Amino acid sequence: MILAGVRIANKGKMILIGNAVISDDIKEKFFVCNLEKCKGACCVEGDLGAPLEDEELTQIVEAYEAVKPYLTAEGIREIEKQGHYIKDWEGDFSTPTIGGKECAYALRDDRGILKCGIEQAYLNGKTTFQKPISCHLYPIRLTKYDHYEALNYDRWSICSPACSLGKELNVPIYKFLKGALIRKYGEAWYAELVEEIEE
Repeated sequence: MILAGVRIANKGKMILIGNAVISDDIKEKFFVCNLEKCKGACCVEGDLGAPLEDEELTQIVEAYEAVKPYLTAEGIREIEKQGHYIKDWEGDFSTPTIGGKECAYALRDDRGILKCGIEQAYLNGKTTFQKPISCHLYPIRLTKYDHYEALNYDRWSICSPACSLGKELNVPIYKFLKGALIRKYGEAWYAELVEEIEE
């Protein structure tokens, strides 16, 4: 697909809402996180921590003191050694990790499930920063171009239990991620997306 001289690669069709180009997978595939099965593996697996948008860099720094009591000793040590965020070889920002594995902002509950320390602080009213939007939007991944953002479904084997549960409950990705999509793009944008999909 080509928009304003930008080629956006995807095997499926696309929906265009505002400056966002949405893969058909987001309306057709099913997904509901199944933490009992995956144990929050997305906080551990991968090459880097959570991708951060430019405006989130200030937010994560400002939230740190409120978030710190929710973090592990190892996480605090890595954040204070590496910084609140790191810059990768491509110039993109992400959260630091512990030993190149789990996100430094992650914590493990009494069931062995990894959760986000930032989100726990948010849920307890300690900060207004909910968590990185890249985490909130998962399994959607954003790719930014000059004038458009592409929203694509990121297929990952560790999320197969979420795919099975989503299919069982009949919850497509765009419904599972309603809150995250509204946070990112607003109520009117989401309403237009739903209308486009369900008409």
